[in-house]
Amino acid sequence: MARKLRVVVVGYPHHVVQRGHNRKDVFPTVADRSAYLRTLAQFRSELNIRVYGYCLMTNHVHLIIAPQESADSLSVLMKNLAGRHAQRLNKVYERTGSAWEGRFKCSPIKSDRYLLACSRYVDLNPVRAGLVSRPEDYMWSSYRAKVGLDMCAWLDPDPCFQALATTIRRRQSRYREFVAQGVDELELAFLRAM
Repeated sequence: MARKLRVVVVGYPHHVVQRGHNRKDVFPTVADRSAYLRTLAQFRSELNIRVYGYCLMTNHVHLIIAPQESADSLSVLMKNLAGRHAQRLNKVYERTGSAWEGRFKCSPIKSDRYLLACSRYVDLNPVRAGLVSRPEDYMWSSYRAKVGLDMCAWLDPDPCFQALATTIRRRQSRYREFVAQGVDELELAFLRAM
């Protein structure tokens, strides 16, 4: 059976999810997470991809990324990220094989409302999983940079974030308020179905 075609639209953000093989940990340590983010930052520049959001969970990753020149760059990014991270895990933990389960999931984000909702969904992932009680307590998502608690030079401000206010401080405050509203069940079901 042929694989379902993946739709990638240049210039549009996409919600990407990649899970660990058999839902096993792919980020067991701080060093593993840091290495993955360094690789993401490197390939972001090389492939001219904007990174609007991310969240590294223990056994999967969420990214909000927008290819700028070529639809293929998104697949190249994910192949390079997955390959380099698997090589690292295999070397460090003396194992073999793939770290990732099948193909990554990818959904184009076609509206501003969906982009804001998806950003909130990604940044609240560790709260929903019970890892922290507040998104600012989780060090491995884009939330802290978006609200001004950390610096992340390679994280791009998405157009919806920029439209929240005319100053960076006000944008940060408005995004914090928006995320604090949480994700209702209808929105959660919609985002998980994508």
